[in-house]
Amino acid sequence: MNQTNCTDPKAEFQYYLFPSIYILALIIGLPGNLVALYVFTVRISPRTAFSVYISNLAAADVIILCMLPLRIHYHLHENVWEFGDFACQLTGTLYYANIYMSICFMTCICVDRYMATVHPHTYLRMRNPKWSLLVSVALWCFGGVAILVFILMGPLERGDDHSCFENFATTEWNDRLRTYSIVSLIFGSLMPSIIILVCYPLAAKRISEIGTKTAQKAVRVIYTILAITLFCFLPHHVVYLLHLLQRLEVIQNCSVRTSIYNARRVTMALITLNTCLDPVLYYITT
Repeated sequence: MNQTNCTDPKAEFQYYLFPSIYILALIIGLPGNLVALYVFTVRISPRTAFSVYISNLAAADVIILCMLPLRIHYHLHENVWEFGDFACQLTGTLYYANIYMSICFMTCICVDRYMATVHPHTYLRMRNPKWSLLVSVALWCFGGVAILVFILMGPLERGDDHSCFENFATTEWNDRLRTYSIVSLIFGSLMPSIIILVCYPLAAKRISEIGTKTAQKAVRVIYTILAITLFCFLPHHVVYLLHLLQRLEVIQNCSVRTSIYNARRVTMALITLNTCLDPVLYYITT
Protein backbone atom coordinates (compact mmCIF):
# COMPACT_ATOMS: atom_id res chain seq x y z
CA MET A 1 0.00 0.00 0.00
CA ASN A 2 1.37 3.44 -0.86
CA GLN A 3 2.32 5.57 2.13
CA THR A 4 0.22 8.48 0.87
CA ASN A 5 -2.89 6.40 1.62
CA CYS A 6 -1.82 5.64 5.18
CA THR A 7 -3.26 7.29 8.27
CA ASP A 8 -0.74 9.58 9.94
CA PRO A 9 0.68 7.81 13.03
CA LYS A 10 0.27 9.51 16.42
CA ALA A 11 2.51 7.73 18.98
CA GLU A 12 0.90 9.44 21.97
CA PHE A 13 3.58 8.01 24.27
CA GLN A 14 5.96 10.65 22.86
CA TYR A 15 4.12 13.40 24.76
CA TYR A 16 5.49 11.87 27.98
CA LEU A 17 8.69 10.26 26.71
CA PHE A 18 10.34 13.36 25.24
CA PRO A 19 9.68 15.73 28.19
CA SER A 20 10.89 13.09 30.67
CA ILE A 21 14.13 12.45 28.77
CA TYR A 22 14.72 16.13 28.08
CA ILE A 23 14.21 17.14 31.71
CA LEU A 24 16.59 14.36 32.80
CA ALA A 25 19.14 15.59 30.24
CA LEU A 26 18.87 19.15 31.55
CA ILE A 27 19.25 18.11 35.19
CA ILE A 28 22.25 15.84 34.62
CA GLY A 29 23.74 16.90 31.31
CA LEU A 30 23.74 20.69 31.56
CA PRO A 31 25.81 21.05 34.77
CA GLY A 32 28.04 18.14 33.74
CA ASN A 33 28.83 19.61 30.35
CA LEU A 34 29.28 23.15 31.68
CA VAL A 35 31.80 21.89 34.23
CA ALA A 36 33.59 19.89 31.52
CA LEU A 37 33.66 22.90 29.23
CA TYR A 38 35.28 24.97 31.99
CA VAL A 39 37.77 22.28 33.03
CA PHE A 40 38.96 21.30 29.56
CA THR A 41 39.01 24.88 28.25
CA VAL A 42 40.42 26.80 31.24
CA ARG A 43 41.95 24.46 33.81
CA ILE A 44 43.79 21.83 31.77
CA SER A 45 47.23 22.91 30.63
CA PRO A 46 49.01 22.29 28.34
CA ARG A 47 46.21 21.74 25.89
CA THR A 48 46.25 18.55 23.86
CA ALA A 49 44.33 17.41 20.80
CA PHE A 50 42.25 15.22 23.09
CA SER A 51 41.27 18.10 25.40
CA VAL A 52 40.39 20.29 22.39
CA TYR A 53 37.97 17.69 21.05
CA ILE A 54 36.48 17.04 24.49
CA SER A 55 35.81 20.75 25.07
CA ASN A 56 34.16 21.05 21.65
CA LEU A 57 32.02 17.99 22.35
CA ALA A 58 30.89 19.61 25.61
CA ALA A 59 30.09 22.85 23.75
CA ALA A 60 27.94 20.98 21.21
CA ASP A 61 26.11 19.23 24.05
CA VAL A 62 25.43 22.55 25.81
CA ILE A 63 23.89 23.98 22.62
CA ILE A 64 21.63 20.92 22.30
CA LEU A 65 20.56 21.25 25.94
CA CYS A 66 19.75 24.94 25.52
CA MET A 67 17.22 23.99 22.82
CA LEU A 68 15.35 21.57 25.08
CA PRO A 69 13.05 23.90 27.11
CA LEU A 70 11.10 24.94 24.00
CA ARG A 71 10.99 21.32 22.83
CA ILE A 72 9.67 20.25 26.23
CA HIS A 73 6.88 22.81 25.89
CA TYR A 74 6.19 21.57 22.35
CA HIS A 75 5.77 17.93 23.35
CA LEU A 76 3.85 18.67 26.55
CA HIS A 77 1.33 20.50 24.35
CA GLU A 78 0.98 17.43 22.13
CA ASN A 79 3.33 18.65 19.41
CA VAL A 80 1.76 22.07 19.01
CA TRP A 81 4.39 24.78 18.36
CA GLU A 82 3.44 28.21 19.70
CA PHE A 83 6.60 30.28 19.14
CA GLY A 84 6.47 31.10 15.44
CA ASP A 85 8.19 29.79 12.31
CA PHE A 86 11.56 31.48 12.86
CA ALA A 87 11.96 30.13 16.41
CA CYS A 88 10.96 26.68 15.16
CA GLN A 89 13.48 26.75 12.35
CA LEU A 90 16.27 28.19 14.50
CA THR A 91 15.86 25.80 17.44
CA GLY A 92 15.21 22.79 15.21
CA THR A 93 18.23 23.46 13.02
CA LEU A 94 20.54 24.12 15.98
CA TYR A 95 19.28 21.02 17.78
CA TYR A 96 19.81 18.59 14.91
CA ALA A 97 23.00 20.24 13.64
CA ASN A 98 24.65 19.94 17.04
CA ILE A 99 23.63 16.32 17.36
CA TYR A 100 25.73 15.74 14.24
CA MET A 101 28.46 17.98 15.67
CA SER A 102 28.52 15.75 18.77
CA ILE A 103 28.91 12.68 16.58
CA CYS A 104 31.71 14.34 14.61
CA PHE A 105 33.69 15.37 17.70
CA MET A 106 33.23 11.92 19.23
CA THR A 107 34.63 10.51 15.99
CA CYS A 108 37.59 12.90 16.25
CA ILE A 109 38.25 11.62 19.78
CA CYS A 110 38.06 8.09 18.40
CA VAL A 111 40.61 8.77 15.66
CA ASP A 112 42.87 10.61 18.13
CA ARG A 113 42.90 7.65 20.55
CA TYR A 114 43.36 5.20 17.69
CA MET A 115 46.37 7.07 16.32
CA ALA A 116 47.86 7.46 19.80
CA THR A 117 47.73 3.73 20.50
CA VAL A 118 48.02 1.97 17.14
CA HIS A 119 50.32 4.45 15.36
CA PRO A 120 52.13 6.23 18.23
CA HIS A 121 55.11 7.44 16.18
CA THR A 122 52.89 9.13 13.61
CA TYR A 123 50.75 10.54 16.43
CA LEU A 124 53.75 12.11 18.16
CA ARG A 125 54.52 14.06 15.00
CA MET A 126 50.91 15.29 14.72
CA ARG A 127 49.91 15.80 18.35
CA ASN A 128 50.28 19.59 18.25
CA PRO A 129 46.87 20.96 19.33
CA LYS A 130 46.86 23.43 16.45
CA TRP A 131 45.76 20.59 14.14
CA SER A 132 42.84 19.67 16.38
CA LEU A 133 41.94 23.37 16.62
CA LEU A 134 41.92 23.63 12.83
CA VAL A 135 39.73 20.52 12.53
CA SER A 136 37.35 21.88 15.18
CA VAL A 137 37.11 25.31 13.53
CA ALA A 138 36.48 23.64 10.15
CA LEU A 139 33.67 21.52 11.61
CA TRP A 140 32.02 24.52 13.30
CA CYS A 141 32.33 26.60 10.13
CA PHE A 142 30.81 23.84 8.02
CA GLY A 143 27.97 23.38 10.50
CA GLY A 144 27.43 27.14 10.79
CA VAL A 145 27.24 27.62 7.03
CA ALA A 146 24.80 24.71 6.68
CA ILE A 147 22.59 26.18 9.43
CA LEU A 148 22.70 29.68 7.95
CA VAL A 149 21.83 28.49 4.44
CA PHE A 150 19.00 26.35 5.78
CA ILE A 151 17.51 29.26 7.74
CA LEU A 152 17.91 31.80 4.92
CA MET A 153 15.99 29.51 2.57
CA GLY A 154 12.88 30.40 4.56
CA PRO A 155 10.28 28.53 6.63
CA LEU A 156 9.67 24.86 5.94
CA GLU A 157 6.25 23.94 4.60
CA ARG A 158 4.59 21.34 6.80
CA GLY A 159 1.66 19.01 6.33
CA ASP A 160 -0.15 20.81 9.17
CA ASP A 161 -0.02 24.27 10.72
CA HIS A 162 1.15 23.49 14.25
CA SER A 163 4.05 21.00 14.17
CA CYS A 164 7.73 21.97 14.28
CA PHE A 165 10.49 20.33 12.25
CA GLU A 166 8.41 17.27 11.41
CA ASN A 167 5.46 16.24 9.23
CA PHE A 168 6.99 18.03 6.27
CA ALA A 169 4.94 18.41 3.10
CA THR A 170 5.92 16.14 0.21
CA THR A 171 6.89 19.12 -1.95
CA GLU A 172 9.17 20.45 0.81
CA TRP A 173 10.80 17.06 1.15
CA ASN A 174 11.43 16.74 -2.58
CA ASP A 175 12.66 20.32 -3.05
CA ARG A 176 14.79 20.94 0.05
CA LEU A 177 15.06 18.15 2.56
CA ARG A 178 15.87 15.06 0.54
CA THR A 179 19.44 16.08 -0.32
CA TYR A 180 20.12 17.42 3.19
CA SER A 181 18.80 14.21 4.73
CA ILE A 182 20.80 11.85 2.52
CA VAL A 183 24.04 13.82 2.99
CA SER A 184 23.55 14.00 6.77
CA LEU A 185 22.84 10.26 6.90
CA ILE A 186 26.01 9.37 5.00
CA PHE A 187 28.48 11.89 6.43
CA GLY A 188 26.88 12.66 9.79
CA SER A 189 25.65 9.21 10.77
CA LEU A 190 26.97 6.20 8.87
CA MET A 191 30.60 7.22 8.29
CA PRO A 192 31.26 8.36 11.90
CA SER A 193 29.63 5.21 13.28
CA ILE A 194 31.70 2.97 11.02
CA ILE A 195 34.89 4.80 12.05
CA ILE A 196 34.06 4.43 15.75
CA LEU A 197 32.96 0.79 15.51
CA VAL A 198 36.05 -0.19 13.49
CA CYS A 199 38.81 1.97 15.00
CA TYR A 200 37.97 1.51 18.66
CA PRO A 201 38.04 -2.31 18.78
CA LEU A 202 41.39 -2.20 16.95
CA ALA A 203 42.71 0.33 19.45
CA ALA A 204 41.32 -1.66 22.40
CA LYS A 205 43.02 -4.82 21.16
CA ARG A 206 46.35 -3.01 20.91
CA ILE A 207 45.97 -1.32 24.29
CA SER A 208 45.01 -4.57 26.03
CA GLU A 209 48.53 -5.79 25.31
CA ILE A 210 49.94 -2.89 27.36
CA GLY A 211 49.74 -3.17 31.13
CA THR A 212 50.32 0.44 32.16
CA LYS A 213 47.87 2.62 34.10
CA THR A 214 47.64 5.00 31.15
CA ALA A 215 46.68 2.12 28.87
CA GLN A 216 43.95 0.99 31.27
CA LYS A 217 42.58 4.53 31.31
CA ALA A 218 42.57 4.59 27.51
CA VAL A 219 40.62 1.33 27.45
CA ARG A 220 37.98 2.87 29.72
CA VAL A 221 37.66 5.83 27.34
CA ILE A 222 37.27 3.48 24.39
CA TYR A 223 34.58 1.33 25.98
CA THR A 224 32.69 4.39 27.22
CA ILE A 225 32.50 5.88 23.72
CA LEU A 226 31.57 2.50 22.25
CA ALA A 227 28.75 2.20 24.78
CA ILE A 228 27.47 5.72 24.02
CA THR A 229 27.61 4.99 20.29
CA LEU A 230 25.81 1.66 20.55
CA PHE A 231 23.16 2.88 23.00
CA CYS A 232 22.45 6.43 21.81
CA PHE A 233 23.62 6.90 18.24
CA LEU A 234 23.48 3.59 16.37
CA PRO A 235 19.74 2.93 16.95
CA HIS A 236 19.00 6.45 15.71
CA HIS A 237 21.11 5.96 12.57
CA VAL A 238 19.45 2.65 11.70
CA VAL A 239 15.92 3.98 12.20
CA TYR A 240 16.80 7.21 10.37
CA LEU A 241 17.89 5.11 7.38
CA LEU A 242 14.52 3.33 7.44
CA HIS A 243 12.78 6.70 7.74
CA LEU A 244 14.57 7.95 4.62
CA LEU A 245 13.62 4.79 2.73
CA GLN A 246 10.03 5.45 3.74
CA ARG A 247 10.18 9.08 2.56
CA LEU A 248 11.73 7.91 -0.72
CA GLU A 249 8.78 5.48 -1.00
CA VAL A 250 11.04 2.43 -1.00
CA ILE A 251 9.07 1.33 2.08
CA GLN A 252 5.35 1.78 1.46
CA ASN A 253 3.61 -0.64 3.83
CA CYS A 254 1.42 1.25 6.31
CA SER A 255 2.10 -0.94 9.34
CA VAL A 256 5.85 -0.75 8.71
CA ARG A 257 5.54 3.02 8.33
CA THR A 258 3.82 3.26 11.72
CA SER A 259 6.49 1.08 13.33
CA ILE A 260 9.24 3.27 11.88
CA TYR A 261 7.52 6.41 13.19
CA ASN A 262 7.19 4.92 16.69
CA ALA A 263 10.77 3.66 16.68
CA ARG A 264 12.00 7.07 15.55
CA ARG A 265 10.32 8.70 18.57
CA VAL A 266 12.23 6.36 20.88
CA THR A 267 15.61 6.70 19.14
CA MET A 268 15.32 10.50 18.97
CA ALA A 269 14.86 10.49 22.74
CA LEU A 270 17.79 8.10 23.19
CA ILE A 271 20.15 10.25 21.16
CA THR A 272 19.53 13.15 23.56
CA LEU A 273 20.66 10.94 26.45
CA ASN A 274 24.22 11.15 25.13
CA THR A 275 24.36 14.60 26.74
CA CYS A 276 23.97 12.82 30.11
CA LEU A 277 26.50 10.11 29.31
CA ASP A 278 29.22 12.35 27.88
CA PRO A 279 30.07 13.72 31.38
CA VAL A 280 30.98 10.12 32.31
CA LEU A 281 33.52 10.24 29.49
CA TYR A 282 34.86 13.56 30.78
CA TYR A 283 35.18 12.14 34.31
CA ILE A 284 37.23 9.08 33.36
CA THR A 285 39.61 11.17 31.23
CA THR A 286 40.60 13.53 34.07
